Amino acid sequence: MESGHKQGNRESPDSNVLKPDDIKKKDISLEEIQKKLEAAQERRKSHEDEVLKQLAEKREHEKEVLQKAIEENNHFSKMAEEKLTHKMEANKENREAQMAAKLERFREKDKHIEEVRKNKESKDPADETEAD
Repeated sequence: MESGHKQGNRESPDSNVLKPDDIKKKDISLEEIQKKLEAAQERRKSHEDEVLKQLAEKREHEKEVLQKAIEENNHFSKMAEEKLTHKMEANKENREAQMAAKLERFREKDKHIEEVRKNKESKDPADETEAD
């Protein structure tokens, strides 16, 4: 029986030895691998730079939003304080106007009372003399 294997298909012990052409191919492959590694490193660095840039932009945006919120809060507080001050001044003026009106009414009343008293005093002696 034939063994089905041909002598040419078997690997010879010399097949593990590198030939000059193989060495050259391997050198080129090593150079290509080195270039690919450097390119990959550059891509990683570029990606890292992009991520850091995005983070910095995000922080800057957050800082701007926070600053805007603080400014709006300060503006709201200032407007509320001004409104309250205006309202308090209006209340004070209203109260003063009411007090002035009451004082005027009291003066008018006192004046009227005084007139009535004078009229009564001037009429009373005449009434007494007529009654006698």
